[in-house]
Amino acid sequence: MHEEALKEIARQLRQPHGEHATEVGDRMNKGNQEMNLLAINMLNAQANDVILEIGMGNGFFVKDILALAPAIHYIGCDFSEEMVKAAITYNKELIDNSQAKFFLAPADQLPFELPTFNKALTVNTLYFWDNPILVLDEIKRVLKPDGQFFIAIRPKEIMEQYPFTQYGFTMYNKAELLTLLSENGFKIIQISEEQEPDQEINGETVKVASLIVCAERA
Repeated sequence: MHEEALKEIARQLRQPHGEHATEVGDRMNKGNQEMNLLAINMLNAQANDVILEIGMGNGFFVKDILALAPAIHYIGCDFSEEMVKAAITYNKELIDNSQAKFFLAPADQLPFELPTFNKALTVNTLYFWDNPILVLDEIKRVLKPDGQFFIAIRPKEIMEQYPFTQYGFTMYNKAELLTLLSENGFKIIQISEEQEPDQEINGETVKVASLIVCAERA
């Protein structure tokens, strides 16, 4: 694949935009479905939890989070205007029922003044954080004192298989992710590593795996 095409794929995955945004959102849902559901299951959500998701895309998996327990309140933030609009459209009934809200905001500038959330979740966004320390500080700021943070990524050895990740992706292996969290105010609680079914990329079969970490404010 031509270099410019790979760069455009990387730009779209970082921040879906323009005429291809809807297609990109749908493809991310399909390619990351198992990873999202694993992370959601790991939330162990309880009734009346207030849950923040950073980078929810088009909000396809919000219904799965809200189905975990009664009276969950969900808030999603994304810095793609197209994805926020799509999430609002897709989840209109949940919004009307005051179960979900969506905001246009980058991960390092969350639009909340108080520590509001029991749990925060992000799936496949870490690669794009220009300043991960600042993002983690923001997450700590909005989590309640006993709040938990769930972060899901594909490990570096998996991401390096994809030709587009050489353009603007910062990849992490397990040790690097755990160090990042531990050195920036989080205590590791649980680690999940799962092999997923192989996927086809540009006609080639590639291995797929997920790494999900649950951490508490230290």
